[in-house]
Amino acid sequence: MFRRIKITLSLLLTLSLLLIYLPQSLPIAGAAAAGQASQIDAVLVVDVSNSMNTSDTDKIGNEAMKMFIDMLSTKGDKVGIVAYTDKVQREKALLEIQSPSDKEDLKKFIDGLDRGPYTDTAVGITEAMKVLQHGADPNHEPMIVLLADGNNDFAKNSGRTQSQSDKEMAQAVQEAKDAGIPIYTIGLNADGKLNKQALEDLANETGGKSFSTNTADDLPQILSEIFASHLKLKVVPIQSMTGNGKFQEVTINVPNASVLEANISIMSSKPVETVLVDPTGTEVAVPSDNVLLSKSKSYSLIKLLTPAEGDWKLKVKGASKDKIDINLVFNYDLELAIDPIPSKTYKPGDKIDIRASLTSNGQQLPNTELYTNMNAVLVVKDLDSSKTEEIKLTNTGDSFKGSYTIADKHEYELTVRAEEKSFYRETEPVTVSAKGTTSSSGSAGVTTPKPADVEKEEAKPFPVMLTIIWGLIIATLLGAAILIMKMIQKANKGFVGQLVIEIRDENTNEKTFPQYKKLGAFKGKFNLHQLLQLAPELKETEGFIFNPGSNDRIIIRSQNGGTLEKSGRAVDISKGLELKSGDRITVPLSQADKTIFLEYLV
Repeated sequence: MFRRIKITLSLLLTLSLLLIYLPQSLPIAGAAAAGQASQIDAVLVVDVSNSMNTSDTDKIGNEAMKMFIDMLSTKGDKVGIVAYTDKVQREKALLEIQSPSDKEDLKKFIDGLDRGPYTDTAVGITEAMKVLQHGADPNHEPMIVLLADGNNDFAKNSGRTQSQSDKEMAQAVQEAKDAGIPIYTIGLNADGKLNKQALEDLANETGGKSFSTNTADDLPQILSEIFASHLKLKVVPIQSMTGNGKFQEVTINVPNASVLEANISIMSSKPVETVLVDPTGTEVAVPSDNVLLSKSKSYSLIKLLTPAEGDWKLKVKGASKDKIDINLVFNYDLELAIDPIPSKTYKPGDKIDIRASLTSNGQQLPNTELYTNMNAVLVVKDLDSSKTEEIKLTNTGDSFKGSYTIADKHEYELTVRAEEKSFYRETEPVTVSAKGTTSSSGSAGVTTPKPADVEKEEAKPFPVMLTIIWGLIIATLLGAAILIMKMIQKANKGFVGQLVIEIRDENTNEKTFPQYKKLGAFKGKFNLHQLLQLAPELKETEGFIFNPGSNDRIIIRSQNGGTLEKSGRAVDISKGLELKSGDRITVPLSQADKTIFLEYLV
């Protein structure tokens, strides 16, 4: 078999060398991607201590997190979840959303969260940082959302002190600041014991925002605000209503053709019925190809994909006297770019002309309609005195223009901010200096980012034959790569994901801290005893064998005809039991008077 691999690798190398001599700029059909909103990597950190049984009796916090997940794009975003008390109770690594089933998987995980005693917020934030460090995409916007309801509460026999917790939190916050990861905090102050200042400091230090509320009913609205704020969007409130058992109509205005998604959240304590009519007056099925519907016990979310511009009509029928709140959040493929500022030595009294424009996929938008209801300001920060001033810019119909006159021999940071009722955008900051210093590149007085609207060099046309050759080579390379992958996987198949292990002593009823065992290091197969670090008292676990399965699953078998429990039922695993992500099993040990709890996560 390895001789075949060697031959295939030789072929692959030969074809790769041919590519070196083909034109580098040969165009590939379909290379221009469709518009895509900014992607995010979010870790939801939730306090699941027993105090939440009082402050959030109906688990509305869980519902709010589920709505946050439903508001994410249909593909590309990543979400992880950390549930903590004074230890990590349960954790889900970052999962990339590729289909509706991925969102359902995340929401089922949230529904399965249990509560326990004690609280140590540093544990949750520290673990969230680890989740991002091990799975975040460098091209995504990372974020942490923390939901907590009180102060720390340590077990007396743990030896943990507030000082130790503070030190661990400070380290996690510093790591978040260094990595540019904002932490958004939500304080649920139902019993009046919330340490609001600590949560505000946590958010302020990392560039996030802090929210607090006395009632869990506000949590869905707050999660909507956080989602919008992180993507530089605005929540557009639609009129609230009180259900009367009949359809009531509201208008949903889609302002322009650059809207990628429109998220319509309908929050109510009881189920609602909806009817949707597009701007042409045609009733649209909910759900349908371009209209997605997510429902939960406290909200319904309608997501319009690339909706037509104009006034949509939403008809909502709610139960009598049920309060219904409707909010709208758009998602855009838009950025704001500032024109390059001339490199020169600036001095007090010099005037700098400013021009900024909206861009999409790096190209300036020709659509002037977007500018109609927008206002823009130039934000000037004096880096020497820390003073900030705003200068209103003129909307020219296809850009924003204005000027700034240098006041002192200081350094200044210039940023343009433009907004309308549903979104805002900010340019990358540009630093100019009037101190007469020269930059290392030989230009003086200005540091400017690469303009987002620089025209890309047009690909030169090439003969049809070269395009055909390119296609054949791509197909051959792809086939060879697939062949190699299959042969290597067959010879040495590995595992993905991790197993979460807890062990309960049946004599004392105490349970160990969850251990997260990554499976990537194992090849072919391994036994449970290996995973438990060959502890002598757990030797009877040698008979439980794990093998890799298809579609990121694993198979557990027993060499001795043993049984385990899944969903409360005894299962014979002599012929093997397939585990998928999220499955939990229980392995009772007769010789050691212990029970092992396993959860498989991908």
